[in-house]
Amino acid sequence: MEDFNNWKDLLNPEFYIKLGGFWLILFIIFAETGLFVGFFLPGDSLLFVSGIYSIDIIRETFGSTGSDFFDTFILASAVAIAAIIGNEVGYYFGRRAGSALYKRPDTWLFKKKYLYQAHDFFEKNGALAIIMARFLPVVRTFAPIVAGIVKMDKKDFLRDNIIGAVLWSFLLIFAGHYLDKLFIDQFGIDLKKKLELIIIVIVLITTVPVILKFLFGKKQDFSKYENHKFDDEE
Repeated sequence: MEDFNNWKDLLNPEFYIKLGGFWLILFIIFAETGLFVGFFLPGDSLLFVSGIYSIDIIRETFGSTGSDFFDTFILASAVAIAAIIGNEVGYYFGRRAGSALYKRPDTWLFKKKYLYQAHDFFEKNGALAIIMARFLPVVRTFAPIVAGIVKMDKKDFLRDNIIGAVLWSFLLIFAGHYLDKLFIDQFGIDLKKKLELIIIVIVLITTVPVILKFLFGKKQDFSKYENHKFDDEE
């Protein structure tokens, strides 16, 4: 079992893969939206690196199918299911108790501004927000809760939830797996030895747009939400 050395390990996807493998990966993906506390955990980078280790992960958990493609397919499918379930839990929480979050005091795990940002993102992008949010850190944690709060149609949410989860998991996991093979075959580069650089690149790609919007975007007035009223659960 991988040893925990310092807080930096919490940002390292390889740590979780070696610590708990298949089942811990699924729990983290579920927790990111289902428990809405996973926004500080690696999401996109975890899937990409899981793709690199997909053969080892499936072999150690179930035994290899003998096919790289099917091993990777099993991992991507399981991650997609965990992501779908997580979003559904977040959605139903939003429908039943989400409005109370706007009155909840900030903690180190929960910031109301993230909820406000997800709400604005949802209003701006409509139903596509659920699909798009999968590829945006922080936003994907709170988007399903907001969808529940605004009473998005259950069937529409499930449809967009499935599409977004499948696209997110399959694109990142298969990209990790096949790019690793490509770099080994064509350039003799083992991406497992370049994980720190890969994680930095993925984090920059996924978070820089959010950071730039925060720093240079139009100042948002979140006070409009303080006394906002939402319909009671039907």
